[in-house]
Amino acid sequence: MTNVLDRLYEVVISRQGADPGTSYTAKLFSRGRTKIAQKFGEEAVETVIAALAQGPEAVVGESADLLYHLTVLWADCGVTPAQVWAELDKRQGVSGLDEKKARDNK
Repeated sequence: MTNVLDRLYEVVISRQGADPGTSYTAKLFSRGRTKIAQKFGEEAVETVIAALAQGPEAVVGESADLLYHLTVLWADCGVTPAQVWAELDKRQGVSGLDEKKARDNK
């Protein structure tokens, strides 16, 4: 079963190497990882601002933008949603404090 993020990721992957003049996603890829990461960071800040100063509708819209830019960043880094889902599955049922402590000890 695929979810909306898996489907979005597949669309993002299909835009790699496409014409940057006809695809915003292709344009992001053409500008490189630094720009992709910058756009992700901008969307994260906009999501925080929406959460603090705007209503739920703004948070929904900014969250969608944030997740889109995250999938572009994943694709550029060679990370798949399945890898992220597997990591989340590993962490399920583990105390967040214990999980963080285990990462800090590595």
